[in-house]
Amino acid sequence: MHEMSIAAAVVEQVDAAARDHGAPGVARVRLQVGELAGVVPQALDFCFELACAGTLVAGAVLHTETVAARARCTPCEAEWAVGMPPDLGCPSCPGGGVELLSGRELQILDVEWAERPDVPAEQKG
Repeated sequence: MHEMSIAAAVVEQVDAAARDHGAPGVARVRLQVGELAGVVPQALDFCFELACAGTLVAGAVLHTETVAARARCTPCEAEWAVGMPPDLGCPSCPGGGVELLSGRELQILDVEWAERPDVPAEQKG
């Protein structure tokens, strides 16, 4: 399950950033995950919670935003939703080259620092 290594890398980066900024903790982490990134959101949520233990990220809420996979045919420039399982054949022509436009993303979009280390985001008023 590579979700654990992804979660550990995210937590490590966010924890280091929180320490660099002098934040008392982290309330929320927002990730962008492409449809073709091979990440199971429920597994990532579970692994994220485990990876947060003992860090400034402990108790943070993880939000993931899925990015749909899209492709473009190089010869005719048609664009389409690739879907799952991925369909990389041009729907408009028998053309050759296909360019994947989106769907492989895996990045931290933003982080919300906690006002206090003991107050999770959903309890703030």
